[in-house]
Amino acid sequence: MSSERVPVELCKGINGLEKVVLREVRGSSAEVYLYGGQVTSWKNDHGEELLFVSSKAIFKPPKAIRGGIPICFPQFGNHGSLEQHGFARNRVWSIDVDPPPFPTNTSSRAFIDLILKPSEEDMKIWPHSYEFRLRVALGPGGDLMLTSRIRNTSTEGKPLTFTFAYHTYFSVSDISEVRVEGLETLDYLDNLQNKERFTEQGDAITFESEVDKVYVSTPTKIAILDHEKKRTFVIRKDGLPDAVVWNPWDKKAKAMADFGDDEYKHMLCVEAAAVEKPITLKPGEEWRGRQELSAVPSSYCSGQLDPQKVLQCS
Repeated sequence: MSSERVPVELCKGINGLEKVVLREVRGSSAEVYLYGGQVTSWKNDHGEELLFVSSKAIFKPPKAIRGGIPICFPQFGNHGSLEQHGFARNRVWSIDVDPPPFPTNTSSRAFIDLILKPSEEDMKIWPHSYEFRLRVALGPGGDLMLTSRIRNTSTEGKPLTFTFAYHTYFSVSDISEVRVEGLETLDYLDNLQNKERFTEQGDAITFESEVDKVYVSTPTKIAILDHEKKRTFVIRKDGLPDAVVWNPWDKKAKAMADFGDDEYKHMLCVEAAAVEKPITLKPGEEWRGRQELSAVPSSYCSGQLDPQKVLQCS
């Protein structure tokens, strides 16, 4: 390969599936499979992988890819009559060669626009016309930005209602050394207790057993502090009021064929989402949901992280 980094490259990935590789000048990179429109890799400028993908992930349609950033649309989880997490994550997306203009230009050349439209088969299980445009972009500092634009293209006057999540799997050193800041004192729906509503206590969230919660009306910024790696992930989100926090722990991990028995120790899903209040679009209306991920060194003070600093810094 030449010394100049090609910002966007289409190539073959695992099992011959097409993928797009994005590269930023300073060395960060991302990979997006057209299958699922799914980001499967995000590396910083030291080449360290920041997302978790299971060693047992099955890169073979129609199975969803276990890890990275699956797109949950038009249904999150079992909130509806469709298959778990909807069907966008196991459809082949197309490269969108002529996307409508963005209100803000992507400052980097390392981005790709994908589009998903319903097939005739899709219309049978979910009879709605839409265009789902996804832009995946790498910022100059290695930040990863995903912007989804979903438009109701119905010509029959039919509204469109959906739930949504970026099901991001973060790579962590040891789940027992991780804490999440920004969700304290908020209400959540506990998927392990029949979606019953509870209120989170005032402390940062730490992990010692299975967790599957939908936090509602969350701030636009959430931090994941990895004590051992001295790294903090910051999630900034827009148009996505909820945040799902998930780790399967040991029993569920063993029950998943495409997930290693001990891999739960090295991953955490914190998902920017719109679940509690489904989104409804009239014909011609468009919804936009965006998440921006950054990884920054944690600042330590006598072994403690100062979460307020993390959440206040831009």
